Amino acid sequence: MSPATMDRRHFLTVTAVAGGGLLVSSYFDAFGLRAATLEAPEGFLNGHVRIDPDGSVTIMSQNPEIGQGVKTMLPMIIADELDVAWSAVTVQQADLDTDLYSGQFAGGSLATPMHWTSMRQTGAAARALIVQAAAAELGVDASELETDAGVVHHRASGRSLPYGAVAEAAAGLEAPDPESVALKSPEEFDIIGTPVPNVDIDDIVTGRPLFGIDFETEGMLYAVYEKCPVFAGHVRGANLDEVRAAEGVRHAFTVDGGTNLRGLLSGVAIVGDNWWLVNQARENVLQVEWDEGETASESSAGYAARAAELFGQEPTMSLRSDGDFAAAFAAAPHTVSAHYSYPFISHAPLEPQNTTALFRDGRLELWAPTQTPEGGRRLVAETLGIAEEDITLHLTRIGGGFGRRLTNDYLVEAARIAQELEGTPVKLLWTREDDMRHDFYRPGGFHRLEGGVDAEGRVVAWRNHFVSFGAGERFAPSASVRDSEFPAGCVPNMEMGASLIPFGVPTGALRAPGSNALAFVYQSFIDELAEEAGVDPLQLRLDLLAAAGEDTAMVAPRMARVLREVAVMADWDTRGSLPRGTGKGIAFHYSHRGYVAEVVQATVTPGGDVRVDDIWAAIDVGRHIINPLNAMNNAQGACIEGISHALGQEIIIRDGRVVQANFDEYPLLRIDEAPRVEVRFFESDNDPTGLGEPALPPAIPALCGAIHQATGVRIRSLPIVNHNLSWS
Repeated sequence: MSPATMDRRHFLTVTAVAGGGLLVSSYFDAFGLRAATLEAPEGFLNGHVRIDPDGSVTIMSQNPEIGQGVKTMLPMIIADELDVAWSAVTVQQADLDTDLYSGQFAGGSLATPMHWTSMRQTGAAARALIVQAAAAELGVDASELETDAGVVHHRASGRSLPYGAVAEAAAGLEAPDPESVALKSPEEFDIIGTPVPNVDIDDIVTGRPLFGIDFETEGMLYAVYEKCPVFAGHVRGANLDEVRAAEGVRHAFTVDGGTNLRGLLSGVAIVGDNWWLVNQARENVLQVEWDEGETASESSAGYAARAAELFGQEPTMSLRSDGDFAAAFAAAPHTVSAHYSYPFISHAPLEPQNTTALFRDGRLELWAPTQTPEGGRRLVAETLGIAEEDITLHLTRIGGGFGRRLTNDYLVEAARIAQELEGTPVKLLWTREDDMRHDFYRPGGFHRLEGGVDAEGRVVAWRNHFVSFGAGERFAPSASVRDSEFPAGCVPNMEMGASLIPFGVPTGALRAPGSNALAFVYQSFIDELAEEAGVDPLQLRLDLLAAAGEDTAMVAPRMARVLREVAVMADWDTRGSLPRGTGKGIAFHYSHRGYVAEVVQATVTPGGDVRVDDIWAAIDVGRHIINPLNAMNNAQGACIEGISHALGQEIIIRDGRVVQANFDEYPLLRIDEAPRVEVRFFESDNDPTGLGEPALPPAIPALCGAIHQATGVRIRSLPIVNHNLSWS
């Protein structure tokens, strides 16, 4: 999923469809693994572009849709280069098909940077084939023809042909080299850059089945799966006969599992005609004796105590060392030392995990809301001992992912249950409690920071001892920090070191992984340095960016631009005139190739209640915003989610198990608590990048900065609800 892997080969195939028509399939070989020729089966209907004789256009959306709008956005790119009217396009969700598609996953804000060029070439190549076929039909040179809204025009003679009239002829032509087709100039875009509603919006608001949780098929049974409350615990025994006798239950059995937290874990499956009844049997009848294992001795309090011990020692790993931190810190007239921490948090998607599975004659069919379908198929194949080619995986729309569905534990659970009940489709549906207590959590972390500012207001010294989770020198998933993370390369004397705490809790990527926590720590500490030195927090940030070297992860001038822009948007210079109890904070972060700066205004009542009033966000994600409507939704949603993370969300581990179980203990921001969010996109001369993640990280430190101005309380640990913010 690295952007460095995106400069590879792009193949096209042209196929006739049943009844006459054109099918263009595109394969972007991001990893350089495919042969130079791809052939779709005769009559195969799952390509990227299909044009039927009646002129109807179908575009397959290959990537999973998790609410980020990719099912609308990627087809928009193809349709614009194909030069058809968006109103004439039907979009369909593709199944997993690694022979026909590449990069079929949702994560890392990679859909746009991976597919921007290849989807444009796919649409342009289909248009070129149509033009070539029309030229032969009209007896003119292709250079004399123009296209517009699905029609080929020969202006000189006044003749025209709709695409459908030549689609069958175009299907008999050889696919062009994608690199050779002419692409539109930005001035010629008709669809790209226009606000297009979600292609599923009518089905969503009217409740038509789209999501995995909605799926039904004839003869389907329902399943629940009870796992040990301590991660990777094993079943010793269970009262299965009593469970089988419960109302609505047809089957109850134990499942052996391993110790891989991302795979199949030991548990008890209960299957029946009605999900409510099998879940009642689980809650009221089932009794399991567990071997909880070593993780049962772990706790959040224990992790914090171990971090305190490690802070009294030298880091076990050196991540970066520039200049002479000790000398610079000793000489600096303004210094700050502080400890920061943040907790584990859950993804909390509104749709709990689910999968429907049918195992029959050695083959498996799955209907699943997964962000990584290829990885899910591989995991299931390895676990069940069947070939990947014997697994069909249908992608359902996903009711929220945020990184949770990058892992496929629920797929393999459903598949294993279906294997036990060969010939019967089974829908596994988790409860909310399952979802919260068996997540792959954003890992917590601890930081011991020291910094120094010279007499001219420049940050000259920075040291961070980062205590995180992992084993030896290997960080747990999403628990690491890059050695190029800001302010690396912007401070002449800098040390970064880390120490790791072994643990047994599953962790994984959560929206803007790494950045969602590090932005809080680093940007908040910059605020502390600015206060100590008597410098405007905005100016200190601009000075840091001005000092950036060549080895920084981001392009500093791009970030400086959005930082200046958001200060104007939010009227930053007048923050001193705000009433008591109200404050503004400013922050930025480079995440997933996106440049975002934000200002948050918040009000704190004398009793300590926090109300987030306004957020302003300035964003640079390249020269094109493909779908402004969806881009705005992504950015605003990311800001609101960041605020929700900061205010009250915390997963506590006690006796090796998660304390929180539902939204009453793990609050999401309610609609009446949501702030006004003003977003502006600033174009730059760079290819467009993703928008699902980069707007989240700055919201958290900007809120903390606003609370400090409003109350004088410095937030050094999350969630904010744990702090006494009352003032008088």
